[in-house]
Amino acid sequence: MAKPALGDLDAFAAVARHRSFRRAALERGVSPALISQTLRRLEEQLGMVLLRRTTRSVAPTAAGEQLLLQLAPALDQIRDAVDRVNLHRASPMGTLRINAPAPVAQFLLAPLVADFLRAHPHVEIELTADAAKIDIVQAGFDAGVRFESDLDQDMVAVPIGPPQRYAVVAAPSYLLNLPPPRRPADLADHACIRRRFQGGSIFVWSFRKHGETVRVDPAGPLTVNDAQIAVNAAVAGVGVAYVHEQYAVRELEAGSLVRLLEDWSPGLGRPFLYYPRQRYVPSALRAFIDFAKARGGGAVAA
Repeated sequence: MAKPALGDLDAFAAVARHRSFRRAALERGVSPALISQTLRRLEEQLGMVLLRRTTRSVAPTAAGEQLLLQLAPALDQIRDAVDRVNLHRASPMGTLRINAPAPVAQFLLAPLVADFLRAHPHVEIELTADAAKIDIVQAGFDAGVRFESDLDQDMVAVPIGPPQRYAVVAAPSYLLNLPPPRRPADLADHACIRRRFQGGSIFVWSFRKHGETVRVDPAGPLTVNDAQIAVNAAVAGVGVAYVHEQYAVRELEAGSLVRLLEDWSPGLGRPFLYYPRQRYVPSALRAFIDFAKARGGGAVAA
């Protein structure tokens, strides 16, 4: 039996980890067809089926699970060994994959990443905006960004920016014939612009004041899946929108939107860059952590 190539085994681990040929191909920067061809070759060499494939899903067989269980630590050790060579370079190199909520990715990480890449030209960064809380290790990310209340205890976390906040906004034209809401319950008398997450659920609006937390299931004629669309619809007078405040800064300054329920608008706290607690941190990630801290992120928090 021919010995499987290390690259083929790594491709199998990526597919098994993501449960997807497409996501594994994106991670490796190749086509799904090439990944599929690689896995067929590996299975032929081993003489067994490693993955169960249907039109909707991919999952390891019992043999595949056993192979992945023993293969994953070895592949991690190989990647760490190769990355340690970077310590002898003048600057780190490699690919860094980061998952973050869309507003943090757009307004905080994008400019930070731009400056970092200029300082470290041999590093590549893949930045994914995703509102869902995921297992970054399982999904193949090196790090993620979440707020303190969403952090797992087994992660190392670094604060990387100022406190974030939501804003409730509406156009002056919309409010001409309607009294502005004074408390969250008043939103029942208003047209709310709802947001639907990728998973299908509707975003619940949360409010807090003097220790009291109120949650509102918004109702209204328009549902969108993007915060900027919600802001644009609010400017057009469709109704009331609830968005991360950075999305509405220009409109608030221009007067095309006004802020409502400001004394009830909850803060999200500071965003944290988090990563698995492990003995060795890849050089590209370590460089990014140090860069973020130097830019005012603060000390590492456990």
